[in-house]
Amino acid sequence: MVLMVRILFACLFIGLVFSDPPPVQDYCVAVTDSETYIPCKNSSLVTIEDFMFYGLNATAEFNDAGQAIVSVNVNTFPGLRTQGVSLARADYAVGGVAVPHVHPRAAELVWVLEGTFLSGFIDSEERVFSKVIEKGDVILIPRGLVHFHKNVGDVQGTILGFYDSENAGRSTFRDTIFGCEVKEEVLEKDLGLSAEDISKVGGRKLNLCGKGEAGFSASPN
Repeated sequence: MVLMVRILFACLFIGLVFSDPPPVQDYCVAVTDSETYIPCKNSSLVTIEDFMFYGLNATAEFNDAGQAIVSVNVNTFPGLRTQGVSLARADYAVGGVAVPHVHPRAAELVWVLEGTFLSGFIDSEERVFSKVIEKGDVILIPRGLVHFHKNVGDVQGTILGFYDSENAGRSTFRDTIFGCEVKEEVLEKDLGLSAEDISKVGGRKLNLCGKGEAGFSASPN
């Protein structure tokens, strides 16, 4: 019994020591226009507008996959810094898709505002969890797991994604593997493809790895 108590105490202590620390101030509005790194805007200069975001009611431009995203993360809404939350609106044309991707820094709650979607994720044991969801439904995407959405209805659809990170990040297989100049011989060995096949699949070099994290984008969903 004594040993069990000691183990539980040790686990509690480790959790307290190594968990992420909470913010040490009420807020930290990110500074986006400084050439030198300044983590927070001077609190005396902060106004209510630093805690406002406008434009979530408008549809963005659709990409080739039939998806239009409005991201509300620390890069577009500086007031989110240290708050551990962000969100995104994603509109989908009929048949539009969010190709399989991951958010390495956040779990995601997806709320269907309009339309009908096939949504799901794949766990580390390669099991697929998917379901057709409709207006008013909410699906949870666990942190870091590959997931997807497709508008399977006959009208344009809209979802909201909520994240437990100020910047969830986003990585797709194609952009990460084929856009970061991984040596072709490595891909040939791992994927069982020829150099010609890799060139066809990868298309043009995206060179995303020179932009911050390799293959990662700030836009969620």
